[in-house]
Amino acid sequence: MSTGKEPFPTIYVDSQKENQRWETISKSQLKNVKKLWQREQQKSEAREKKEAEDLLRREKNLEEAKKIIMKKDLSLPEPKCEDSYLGSLQRGESKGKNLMFIVLRDGTGFLQCVLSDELCQCYNGVVLSTESSVAVYGTLSLVPEGKQAPGGHELSCDYWELIGLAPAGGADNLVNEESDVDVQLNNRHMMIRGETLSRILKVRSTVIQCFRDHFFDRGYYEITPPTLVQTQVEGGSTLFKMDYFGEEAYLTQYTHIEAECPFMSYEDLLNRLEDLVCDVVDRVLKSPVSDIVYALNPRPFKRMDYTEALIWLKEHEVKKEDDTYYEFGEDIPEAPERQMTDAINEPILLCRFPAEIKSFYMQRCPEDARLTESVDVLMPNVGEIVGGSMRIWDSEELLEGYKREGIDPTPYYWYTDQRKYGTCPHGGYGLGLERFLTWILNRHHIRDVCLYPRFVQRCKP
Repeated sequence: MSTGKEPFPTIYVDSQKENQRWETISKSQLKNVKKLWQREQQKSEAREKKEAEDLLRREKNLEEAKKIIMKKDLSLPEPKCEDSYLGSLQRGESKGKNLMFIVLRDGTGFLQCVLSDELCQCYNGVVLSTESSVAVYGTLSLVPEGKQAPGGHELSCDYWELIGLAPAGGADNLVNEESDVDVQLNNRHMMIRGETLSRILKVRSTVIQCFRDHFFDRGYYEITPPTLVQTQVEGGSTLFKMDYFGEEAYLTQYTHIEAECPFMSYEDLLNRLEDLVCDVVDRVLKSPVSDIVYALNPRPFKRMDYTEALIWLKEHEVKKEDDTYYEFGEDIPEAPERQMTDAINEPILLCRFPAEIKSFYMQRCPEDARLTESVDVLMPNVGEIVGGSMRIWDSEELLEGYKREGIDPTPYYWYTDQRKYGTCPHGGYGLGLERFLTWILNRHHIRDVCLYPRFVQRCKP
């Protein structure tokens, strides 16, 4: 048998007979399959014909468009009220042959522009693609009632120039919101041009400024310590090794905001942490990027001791992998800590951790030497964003700490000297900027608030 130009293949189906797996398709079934195949063939031929016609029509339109030349009439006086803007094409939409709406971005915001008649019929107007850079000239006005545009304004163009043409299809050739995560990360330099990520980075800039304003308004000074050191450091990320020109090296990256404060008590430390987070959120909500932030700013924060957290976990049947409860002296991992924070659903100051799970330089609690005057600030849906403590301020106690931990005090002479010469009760904390941003912007992943995320096996672009 044959259908169309080629012989139709023999089709086998599941057999209804015992001891026989396959059998030839029945004539009635074969007839239906042939009809379906013929319909698909007709659709395919029609689609190919339409694509060929569209290509021919586009080539014809391009040739016609080349005949339309845009130029300024130099015999006319320059208009006094004409506005001009430079930007890249974020998106565009044609409304028939004589009208086109385009949205430009220049890093400060977005502007909708209206191109009509020859402005969109010319060759550059026909081939214009997203990410192309242009210069536009015209009159800026409010959008007509009932219409929408970024910022409520649009530019009626009298003339425009193509500065740099992007490939057809623009950045969608490389990446889009539906792309795999690795594809998006590989093309992060293009993704950050998008409206969502660019707004997040603007909020990031504003948040950093708000942190600076908070500290300056409260009498702090900013310092920029070296990032390359030969002593051990305390960090929030796991270090991983790599071979770097024959030497062992590690790579880890996050933005850290740290403060050290003299002449303060443990209660002062808790109050300052609460004030820091709440004041910065207040400042962000009063800034021009406030419309991007949807989080609330509740206060006071719930204060919970480490021992109270153990009780909460036991009461709510949160157990370890071996099906036992968390006991005093054990660190509470991120997963159960997040589970507790999300269930309570309010900011928590988790206080007074056991000394054996905290750094040796943390001050012991006077009422219970097993505990430290330490604190983690936990946020719903994010987890820990700040870690802080009072520091040991007695030099002899500090030396005992070195000895207990097996640390050679020699490289830390500069730290020990500060406890010998003019010591005082003091504390400090470190805040992870990305985690703070993840919280106030309600993002699902911390990589969303980074310019170029860095983690294991990710060091580009």
